[in-house]
Amino acid sequence: MFTGIDEVDWASLRHAYGSAEDVPALLRGLASADRGERETALDGMYGAVHHQGDVYDSTLACVPFLLALVASAEVADRAGIVELLVSIGGEGREDGVPGPEGFQDGLSARAAGDGDLCARAAVGVRAGAEVFVRLAGDADPSVRRAAPAALVGFLDEPARVLGLLRERCALERDDRVLQALAESLGLFVRRRPGHAAEALELLTTLSAEPYAPGLRLAALGQLVACAPDHLPADLVPVAVGLLRERSARRSAGRDGVGCPHSDTLANRLRRLRPSDEEGSQLLRTLHRGLGDRLDLRKALLRGQLTSPDVVDRCNAVWMAAGLFREWRADWAEPVSLIGAQLGVEEGRLREAAVSVLEDLYTLAAPAADDLAALVASRPDLWVRRWERGAPTLGGPLKALARSGDRRAVPVLSEVLDGPVVPDDLGYVIGRLGRSAAPLAPALRRQLGETPLDYPGLFERAVPLLSAVAALGDAEAVPEVLRVLRGVPAGARLRDAVVESAVRALDALGKQGAGAHAPEVIPVLRQLLGTEYAAVVAGPLWSVEGEASAVLPVLTAELAEGQPRRRAAAGALARLGPAAAPALAELRRTARAEDLWERVAAACAVWRISGDADLSAPVLRAAWTQNPYTRRTITSCLAALGPAGAPLHDLVRAEVTARRRHLALQGGSRGSQDVLDDQRLVQACGEVLAGASGPE
Repeated sequence: MFTGIDEVDWASLRHAYGSAEDVPALLRGLASADRGERETALDGMYGAVHHQGDVYDSTLACVPFLLALVASAEVADRAGIVELLVSIGGEGREDGVPGPEGFQDGLSARAAGDGDLCARAAVGVRAGAEVFVRLAGDADPSVRRAAPAALVGFLDEPARVLGLLRERCALERDDRVLQALAESLGLFVRRRPGHAAEALELLTTLSAEPYAPGLRLAALGQLVACAPDHLPADLVPVAVGLLRERSARRSAGRDGVGCPHSDTLANRLRRLRPSDEEGSQLLRTLHRGLGDRLDLRKALLRGQLTSPDVVDRCNAVWMAAGLFREWRADWAEPVSLIGAQLGVEEGRLREAAVSVLEDLYTLAAPAADDLAALVASRPDLWVRRWERGAPTLGGPLKALARSGDRRAVPVLSEVLDGPVVPDDLGYVIGRLGRSAAPLAPALRRQLGETPLDYPGLFERAVPLLSAVAALGDAEAVPEVLRVLRGVPAGARLRDAVVESAVRALDALGKQGAGAHAPEVIPVLRQLLGTEYAAVVAGPLWSVEGEASAVLPVLTAELAEGQPRRRAAAGALARLGPAAAPALAELRRTARAEDLWERVAAACAVWRISGDADLSAPVLRAAWTQNPYTRRTITSCLAALGPAGAPLHDLVRAEVTARRRHLALQGGSRGSQDVLDDQRLVQACGEVLAGASGPE
């Protein structure tokens, strides 16, 4: 297996963490008789040699030895090595089929581009593809399960591959291997459309009786993705029925993860998986294949969320989260069904439901009654205490408050008066609107009592500043000024605290805190001569209305290319025509290398001068290039009113789009994806409502 391994100059090769001198030990570890050592070695391969899917020159050097390892029946856990080879060989191919060129004997490829390394890795695995033919009939079911994907990916004889898959389908008795074969048939159809007819016939056969429900679900999932015309007319009822039949058959021994507790990455990941990862994968495949057919996906989700099986419902809750984050639709029914899971005794299901509802904000409203009932019955869930780290607001109360339900207000009041006040409580206040006004005195008190030399000042003060700003609590101005004046120079994340305090003053000024102007203006003027000039200038202009006080500072920040150039452009936009002397520098900034600087400057130019010829093309390109810019651009268009018409086509397209804007970025998975999208759609509506100008 390791013939020639010592002849490779590993020290001259690289992996993710530098020299590849440790790779021979990892390769030998894969062949160890000790399971823990094998798993640690596989960890090392994924962690360094194939880090996050990357291919290095050391990765290429490993391929022959990995192929030799899987060819040896003496090596245990070969399935994991087959999966590693499939991943290594799969990188950098647009069609998933390795080409015949590119693999050369010279392994030191550091000068080569990443694409060349990936192509050479694919051809290297393909050169040893005969081993996968033997592994398809291996005595170890886990190896047989891993082998079909390798056959489809690397054996360059479509007719032979199809014959092997057909043969294995006829001979195989292990349900999980049969499911892997069904998945590989779907892969074959997508990669070899010219040879697809017989593969589709096989999949259609496997999707019907007398085959086991899990296999039928697997086959249906592949047909959904590649041949919808081969599906039954009543797809969703069939799929739900198969899911429930499969769940009823699931043996008690398969309910757990069933893996030893050695402390390796592989085992930690296994323990984090749902107890029925296989069932979860079957339904995920169906959902992915259905794509934008949201009526069918809702019906399928309804069937999952009403299953008698707790594990099926838990899997469904997590799948629903992905749907909500990606698609705009009426999700009231599935959200309500998720809310119904809050009353179950199964802790993991309840926690999953809470976790998903937390991230839905106002979309969680159909579950508000269930959330309120859980909050009322479980005061122990109001605050979550962690083994390490500060307490946080409990999930059910957070979800209820974020949904905008006023029933959260008295509970939050009790928490604010209690012995432990979570630092993040302030962040939910803005979602409650005016109903949260009774909390203002307690929030002011909390902000006023926060020690400014407290190591966790950022974590405590910033949410409270956000809360008083959201409430428009003008009486909180003294407490905000206290923070602004007193935050120590060496405080951790001081800039963020100062900027949050300035934003709070800005918001309070807009809410009628003018009586405090004599106190606010000197503080802001003092900051105007510091590194916070760009942040302070806009609020100072709003309070004073004197362009001469802020214009020279902002223009200088633009000209010198300081880190706050984007903020300076944003402040200048607020000045409107009064900022005309800065236009020359803003026009230059609108051509800057940094996307966000271009966007800020283009918005400022348009608002100051009405120059759509320069600004509109910059903003149109940014809108498409980076969806995260859309809220900034929409705010600019709202300020422009009818003058923003050259970009209103983008806004109209946005409000009619079915996918959320961040899903277009590859699917951001942040906790505010839904909220950000709701805000964008609302802002787009405001732009279009104001497009015709005042009546």
